[in-house]
Amino acid sequence: MFNPSQRSTAFSSSVRIATGELRHVAMKAKQAYDAHPERPLRVFEDATGRALELPLELPAADFLRLIEQPEAALAGAGKPAEKRRPGRPRLGVVAREVTLLPRHWDWLAAQPGGASVALRRLVDAARKVSAGSDRRRAAQEATYRFLLEMVGDAPEFEESARALFAGEAGRFESLLLAWPEDVREHALWLATDAFAA
Repeated sequence: MFNPSQRSTAFSSSVRIATGELRHVAMKAKQAYDAHPERPLRVFEDATGRALELPLELPAADFLRLIEQPEAALAGAGKPAEKRRPGRPRLGVVAREVTLLPRHWDWLAAQPGGASVALRRLVDAARKVSAGSDRRRAAQEATYRFLLEMVGDAPEFEESARALFAGEAGRFESLLLAWPEDVREHALWLATDAFAA
């Protein structure tokens, strides 16, 4: 499933051809694919560094429809549309199983609002405390995924990954000097939060 407004970046071989919202980047990627289908073309989700699997071989009208309205394209592909039921709208609450010891359940049950409210409060408090380290880890992982896809077979890849996860910004930057300029610049941009104190 694609989010048309997510920030993305497209590369044709090692040349960056577009950066911005997926709806725009995908069309640039489609144009590049149509002009040179033999060249490797990759589109990355910038937040995670993951490569997106775009069906670039589709006709332009179908491709645009898929990117702009992925739900409609899936519904047209045989998936029945979900019917609206009476009652309150869904608020995004997801029920999942949590395994705790009896003493933990006893403590949660004694909290104001019950177990669910107490767990949400605990998670929110933990998120505030670890926001910086979470941001750093997310930047490291996004940069690593991008580099693995683009230059995973390069001799300096393993050393650059070590420097990235060790927080050695200067060493990381120096190891990237051997790579194409657009790949290097995008990797450094993705790694911005990876070296934050």
